[in-house]
Amino acid sequence: MYLKDKRVLILGLGISGVSTVKALNKLGSKLIISDSKSEEELKDFLTQIKDIDLDKYLNTNDVPLEGIDLIIKSPGIPPTANIIKKAKSKNIEVITDIELAYRVSPTKNIIAITGTNGKTTTTTLVGKFFNKANFNTHVAGNIGVGILWDMVNAKEEDVFVIEVSSFQLDNTIQFKPKVSLIINITPDHLNWHGSIENYVDAKKKIFKNQDESDFVVLNYDDITLRNMGDEINSNVIWFSVNNILDKGVYIEDEYIVIKDEEKITKVLPYKDIKMLGKHNLENALGSIGIGWIMGLDVEIMAEVLRTFPGVEHRIEFVSSIDGINFYNDSKGTNPDASIKAIEAINSPIILIAGGLDKGSDFGEYISSFNGKVKALILLGQTKEKIKSSALDKGYKNIFTVESMEEAVNLSYELGDKGDNVLLSPACASWDMYKSFEDRGKDFKKVVYSLKEE
Repeated sequence: MYLKDKRVLILGLGISGVSTVKALNKLGSKLIISDSKSEEELKDFLTQIKDIDLDKYLNTNDVPLEGIDLIIKSPGIPPTANIIKKAKSKNIEVITDIELAYRVSPTKNIIAITGTNGKTTTTTLVGKFFNKANFNTHVAGNIGVGILWDMVNAKEEDVFVIEVSSFQLDNTIQFKPKVSLIINITPDHLNWHGSIENYVDAKKKIFKNQDESDFVVLNYDDITLRNMGDEINSNVIWFSVNNILDKGVYIEDEYIVIKDEEKITKVLPYKDIKMLGKHNLENALGSIGIGWIMGLDVEIMAEVLRTFPGVEHRIEFVSSIDGINFYNDSKGTNPDASIKAIEAINSPIILIAGGLDKGSDFGEYISSFNGKVKALILLGQTKEKIKSSALDKGYKNIFTVESMEEAVNLSYELGDKGDNVLLSPACASWDMYKSFEDRGKDFKKVVYSLKEE
């Protein structure tokens, strides 16, 4: 892709924005950056690109588009934003960094992973498979690592394992991974996409451009995914926790197995996986499907699965205080993710939830308590909405608080030896925090302070 001397506008200067600036500077583009935040708020990012010549429009959403050849937008900027509408009216192409990364990629070894839940865990796990197998591996994308700088410096033999969100996929055009994986699809980000149909259509873009030389790994147990078969032009590899498959990755006689035609290969007993929960078993099976397609040794995958504890902020054990266990599941940013956490943790549970309202319905979430949740502590923008859903379902042991400190202290007061305090918000974090990571770190900080006291 010819980018030398092209005028490129980068909308949003976060982690991916910095990576994009550095990459496009190396490729010889003329750069303009824009962000609604102030220079003071962005100083950490600006320091990383201080030696690069570029024009800046900060603390504003009003950017002149005359002479702009291409726009690379931060994934979180919605298609309804005025500047995006304005760009489209001027026929300026708007894409995200993963689309551009694909266009400039020197390697065909691109593995893309998406799903409503489990993306980060699965991406991290697949990355560990390839690292263990001594590939030069780049784990990037929505996982919090900008992809473009790594891509413009990559070699043909490198492997890229990319976590891709619906936001990133929505603005892809040519993106064509060698292997794609969709772990699951449940309603999420409806306030951004406008409808469940738009959300699902964005997810489908992960395999839209694939052909008979490519592969897509899908969860057979997810009806939405199972019904996509007729829309796929690549080779489909199924995985299932609940079903015996004619071909694919599944569980039989307590073992995870790979079936290829008549040959069945045992990977490891599923109970040997270190990560907690059925949802993590799904993540493991999907990861094995990718490793199988890419020719990785089964023993390497089994060894990683026996030792990998999962990712930070996803059912992460924090500490035990007077026999009360504290778990950080701040990455549970939608009801389905939090349902999976509730299923994974033993009762009695004291549940801390609430955050930014993404338009989710909480009825099924409350129903999943199923006698396991001893008390529900709510904070954030959605606390009254979740409380109302809980009362409608007949659940009454509800407390509302104003801060994480208050929530953690109350959970300790309510707890008895053997109880499990679970932060699993079922909501995004942006009403009170910059990210789910910041929310999880705050939870852990309060827990550690409480333990010291």
